[in-house]
Amino acid sequence: MYNILICDDEKDIVSALKIYLKTSGYNIYEAYNGKEALEQIKEHDIHLVLMDIMMPVMDGLEATRQIRAMNRLDAKLIPIAAMSANAFQDDVERSKKAGMNKHISKPLTGEGVIREIKSML
Repeated sequence: MYNILICDDEKDIVSALKIYLKTSGYNIYEAYNGKEALEQIKEHDIHLVLMDIMMPVMDGLEATRQIRAMNRLDAKLIPIAAMSANAFQDDVERSKKAGMNKHISKPLTGEGVIREIKSML
């Protein structure tokens, strides 16, 4: 079973994704800002991260840079997908430059997220 970390400051988004992904057979961990995401990755064996870009405390780009800088092989390889309402090419390039593997545009659909997850695992 895969462990997925959902990191978004919008609790409704986290709740909806959590319900949908749990019924699809994934273990779900939650974080509401980039700092919490870092803690979850340090504490758990996470296989994939769905990371919002714009959050308080620490945004998703900085959290991704810090995850990639961890002195652990899994932190350098874990798939990280940006979740953002901003889907312009420069937004996509910024997320990839920070170390994200994919850019998923909001609004999200359960089927779309599952399809993206399957393409990364």
